[in-house]
Amino acid sequence: MASQTPDQTLSLERAALSRALARVARQDRDALQEVYRRTSRKLFAVCMRICGEQSQAEDAMQEVYLTIWQRAGSFDPERGNPISWLAALTRNRAIDLLRRSGRVPSAPLDLASEVADDAPDAETALLQRGEEARINFCIERLARSDAAMIRTAFFEGATYAELAARGAMPLGTVKSRIRRALLKLRECLG
Repeated sequence: MASQTPDQTLSLERAALSRALARVARQDRDALQEVYRRTSRKLFAVCMRICGEQSQAEDAMQEVYLTIWQRAGSFDPERGNPISWLAALTRNRAIDLLRRSGRVPSAPLDLASEVADDAPDAETALLQRGEEARINFCIERLARSDAAMIRTAFFEGATYAELAARGAMPLGTVKSRIRRALLKLRECLG
């Protein structure tokens, strides 16, 4: 039997995560554990990048999985990638936590290296690199200013209001540009 290509394995992983989310929507606790097992390292890294402190990132993670439990039914596998949906949800929860605490998301990425690393096995690492390469390829195909906004919003945790202030643009313009850029990314990644 021939081994699977990285794209086939990635597709199987996405399908398994989508099925687990569907089971979480039916209040299946075992499915929530499966989602946690499949996603916690990646989502914790997002929380660390945004929060900058391990204790706040841990608080954000609790909120993330509570939100997943409550909102898993709103994920539509026909409209998107499950890990993208989870990353966006995580980003929003982490930013909300910082706002409630009166902090602004501005921690340097260096702090993420201080987190204990349960490094993935070689196959998983290859799959992740392949997915990251595809995302970077698609981001590079966007207009330079749109690519910069996407990176700043989703990888650095900047809010739309912060992007508007930084770019001296109306908030509505920033939201529209990001929405169009995300649609282009979805098309490219699809």
